[in-house]
Amino acid sequence: MTAPLVRESMVTADRVTRIFGKGEGAVTALNAISFTAQKGTITALRGRSGSGKTTLLNIIGALDRPSDGKLWLQGEELTAMTEKQRNALRRQRIGLVFQSFGLMPLMSAYENVEFGLRIAGVPSSRTRRMAEEALEQVGMKERMKHRPGELSGGEQQRVAIARAIAHQPVLLLADEPTAELDSKTGLTVIRLFRELVEQLGTTIIMTTHDLSVLSMMDQTIALEDGHIGKINVE
Repeated sequence: MTAPLVRESMVTADRVTRIFGKGEGAVTALNAISFTAQKGTITALRGRSGSGKTTLLNIIGALDRPSDGKLWLQGEELTAMTEKQRNALRRQRIGLVFQSFGLMPLMSAYENVEFGLRIAGVPSSRTRRMAEEALEQVGMKERMKHRPGELSGGEQQRVAIARAIAHQPVLLLADEPTAELDSKTGLTVIRLFRELVEQLGTTIIMTTHDLSVLSMMDQTIALEDGHIGKINVE
């Protein structure tokens, strides 16, 4: 199913609701959330812990399903897809970055990125070139033989970003990508995101507590207790 009004957007959410549990113990994490993220922009989801940011990010990334409402990715209704279709879409079109980096400690930077490509189903004949290109894109090609324990926090996050973009996703989702970093390194990561948007046309949606990075966003969506409080578009 294609929604005519969302063909030019990357992500469109229409009254997305997520309820955990049933009966008196039910908790509404998201309550009728609606918004649009345009192609080639960075959107920040901000709010306190428990506001619903990560839950919404998981639904956008096809890691979870809403209890109600609809969500489109590039005009295709994600919420109508089978689990097999959602898994394929996530592997092919979505990149994920987490605050804890999630790198394999016994693998080099290159091996971490190359392993991610194999999981995404990229033919082995292409993985080396794509892994090296992604590491070069984030300024880590010269350090690609180093293991995570030999890298700084900022360098580890750059490798994690390289792994997320190596298969050339149209959408990059980042959950608190600067939370484990000092403010200077965090700003460097956000500048890297801006380069990915401007040079590759990537669309990025990220969660953050960090107010200092909001000026670098194209759109900021404030979440509070599962509701959208305010949307600021630069």
